[in-house]
Amino acid sequence: MKPGRLIGLSLGPGDPGLITRKAWEALRGNALWCYPIRKRGAESFALSIVKRAGLTVPKEAKALIFPMTSERGKLNQAWAVAAKELFEVLSSGRDALFLVEGDASTYSTFAHLARSLKALEPRVEIEVLPGVTSFHAAAAHLQEPLALEGDTFAVIPAGYGVEVIRRLLPEFDCLVLLKVKPLLDELIQLIEEEGLSAEARFIEKVGTPEERIETEIKKLRGEKVNYLSLLILRHPQRQRGALIQGCKKKTPEQTKL
Repeated sequence: MKPGRLIGLSLGPGDPGLITRKAWEALRGNALWCYPIRKRGAESFALSIVKRAGLTVPKEAKALIFPMTSERGKLNQAWAVAAKELFEVLSSGRDALFLVEGDASTYSTFAHLARSLKALEPRVEIEVLPGVTSFHAAAAHLQEPLALEGDTFAVIPAGYGVEVIRRLLPEFDCLVLLKVKPLLDELIQLIEEEGLSAEARFIEKVGTPEERIETEIKKLRGEKVNYLSLLILRHPQRQRGALIQGCKKKTPEQTKL
């Protein structure tokens, strides 16, 4: 029997109104729901988004454990165990939905799960339903664009450290820093040193009832913020070279850049 499909179902960052029509239809279908948890008995943020959408969680919905750790050995083991559990469902020919907060293609456990499942059974089909990312939702709530025509824009985990971020700031018009909790005070210091306080925006748990937006970054110094938090930094005085528009040929001056 042909195995069922594994579908990475993106739910957006927290607002159930951002669930796409295609994802909604999949949730109303016959595929088995699977959702990630940190440990046995823990709550699932992805599942909470669906609950707030008013959908009833099927009794057979399956929790898959993905521990919050950076130890590669433990992560590989967790992905392998989850893939094996999923394959037991898919081998019957039934599809499975893996519920993902944000977008399944962006910093998501889903890619690791899909790779582990493919290694177990190459015939399994993988489908990804895209969704709204936290930083796109944040920009929308702020009513401030991430990038205008010709702007450069980058997204990185803040865990790369302050010195890496310091080097990147002059290279981009807009820099989004994800998972800022462990380095928040250091980042605030960097923002102040670089004179970017007026252009910095902090957003926590965007799209949820607990959403928080802070434009006076210094107020956050010493606070313990949520894991689901980010910073958007703009560099209004960044210098850049000439931009080649459309399909126009390079001028001699642009070729030298």
